[in-house]
Amino acid sequence: MSALRPAVFLDRDGTLNATVLREGTPCPPRTLDEFRLMPGVVEGCIRLRDAGFALVLVTNQPDVGRGVLGREAVEAIHRRLSQFLTLDRIEVCYDPGRGETSEFRKPRPGMILRAAEELGLDLARSWMVGDRWRDVDCGVNAGVRTVFIDHGYAEPLRARPTVTVRHFTAAIEAILES
Repeated sequence: MSALRPAVFLDRDGTLNATVLREGTPCPPRTLDEFRLMPGVVEGCIRLRDAGFALVLVTNQPDVGRGVLGREAVEAIHRRLSQFLTLDRIEVCYDPGRGETSEFRKPRPGMILRAAEELGLDLARSWMVGDRWRDVDCGVNAGVRTVFIDHGYAEPLRARPTVTVRHFTAAIEAILES
């Protein structure tokens, strides 16, 4: 049996791509025209892959479940993202986040656990990178180390991240130096 690979689980909006401000609130892009990669993402993901990490996108997209955005728009954005990044897997939860939520909606760890099982990933050597409390909690709930990218949102953390940084490039440095 081959050894399990470590992975970096990556949030999408605010981590890999810029959010779009709508009425002062950071929101996901709704169209390809709104989609912009964050600085250092392509180079950082290449460095992680070269260091032996699998790369897995884990993203909540509740606007689909709420009827604000079509699934095809999310999939188009993921196709565009895949033109820039070599991802081992894309995990998406469309749960609208109202009432009872599925085991796959962050902060629950379902997307990470499913990807780890299907790809043979070593969670003890893996990381979750994100910019919201749900990302940190998801990583903690899955048993991986966490990097919180602090954009200064007026939103308190619940769980304590392993590392806090200000931008994606610093997240990559923290992972590679560990």
